[in-house]
Amino acid sequence: MENSFHSLKMMLWRAGVVTLCALLCYFIYIYVVAPHSSRWRALYGIENYPDGYSIRGIDISHYQGDINWNKLSKAKIGDESICFVFIKATEGVQLLDENFNENFYQAREFGLLRGAYHYFKPNVSAKEQARFFLKQVHLEEGDLPPVLDIEEIGNLTPKQLREATLTWMKEVEARYHKPPILYTYYKFKKDYLNTPEFDRYPYWIAHYYVSSLTYNGKWKFWQHTDCGRLDGIKGKVDLNIYNGSMYELRRLCLEDDF
Repeated sequence: MENSFHSLKMMLWRAGVVTLCALLCYFIYIYVVAPHSSRWRALYGIENYPDGYSIRGIDISHYQGDINWNKLSKAKIGDESICFVFIKATEGVQLLDENFNENFYQAREFGLLRGAYHYFKPNVSAKEQARFFLKQVHLEEGDLPPVLDIEEIGNLTPKQLREATLTWMKEVEARYHKPPILYTYYKFKKDYLNTPEFDRYPYWIAHYYVSSLTYNGKWKFWQHTDCGRLDGIKGKVDLNIYNGSMYELRRLCLEDDF
């Protein structure tokens, strides 16, 4: 009798341990693995592309090094060809991306819609940054509108940051007669640039490793990963989609009245 009771206790104890381990594994998967599985897949080159979008593009800078544009122009993102490319041009009031002029020229030579972006430094005059961008970048008819990439608040208050952002936007819009595109990541937009005066600017949202966006506002472009791999580029590259038709994308581009 005593041996049977001891055996029953051991069986129950083992069953409890197995159950506890199973529950632990379940919670680790739900709260640790699953939320980051898309990132891990991307890091290993197994990318999930957002469904329902056929217009694909990339953004590049000197970090991509020397690009083989012949190969890149034939590369596919999922099953779709590359339609557009945003190229880093300037940063602050002194830095011109070392590969900008070559990349900007080659993008058009290989038939891609091209755009140029400025990386905003919050502790430097917004007007001077806009003028530096306009001095270095000469967009043409058919190019995408200029882009302001803003990711830092620096020592500004949220109100001061909004005022500085609008200063750059208005200065550049006066030159090209089209509202510039505003690029920033999901949380930064919600925390600092989600007031009504920014609604008129096309929004390019950076939000990685999710299958769909939960942002409630309007958006035009979505940078959905920073771990893309494409023929013609060594290493990783940002991948993007356009939220609309090709007709709408071309309507967004600059016209010949500037």
